Amino acid sequence: MLTQEKVESSNTLLIVMTLFAVIWGGLVEIVPLFFQKSTTTPVNEQVKPYDALQLAGRDIYIREGCYNCHSQMIRPFRAETERYGHYSVAGEFVYDHPFQWGSKRTGPDLARVGGRYSDQWHKIHLLNPRDVVPESNMPAYYWLDRPLNDPKIGAKMAALNKVFGANLKGYTQQEIADAPKALEGKTEVDAVVAYLQGLGTALKQTR
Repeated sequence: MLTQEKVESSNTLLIVMTLFAVIWGGLVEIVPLFFQKSTTTPVNEQVKPYDALQLAGRDIYIREGCYNCHSQMIRPFRAETERYGHYSVAGEFVYDHPFQWGSKRTGPDLARVGGRYSDQWHKIHLLNPRDVVPESNMPAYYWLDRPLNDPKIGAKMAALNKVFGANLKGYTQQEIADAPKALEGKTEVDAVVAYLQGLGTALKQTR
């Protein structure tokens, strides 16, 4: 008979039982989410794939490690919803691969930052944050003021179509073909601003 004493006195048994508990718990908690409509379909018709410029900006956002200081997930607590807006729901992020939720907040949450400030404010803030927020400890990303160069943007969009699967509306062939042209004459800071200005706007339009 397998007793607690036997399990705790055997490294092998303890490891096996721990792995079993973790795997089983994970299956029970995670697998059902793949079949729940609220987590696999857009929360409304405003939730769409990022356009070419926003997608390029999102890649730069990840490249620069912005997620290390900024989360994109508002928790359902009064202190958070009063400051940032409606709490985050899974249907907002069906096109995010990988999602940028996070829990680290050296800087404010960005889940609802779209439309909160002007494009010019964002550009100034990214290139030298203290020009608009004197007490900011965010580093200046002055090098973003350079031409945007993303020759693989069409290939990225085509790859994302495969990730989205059949249940989500992906990019059309025309959108993929037009992607390089959409980036012409743009800078990296333009792309990041475009990405930020789209964050959280879909849900805000319905609340």
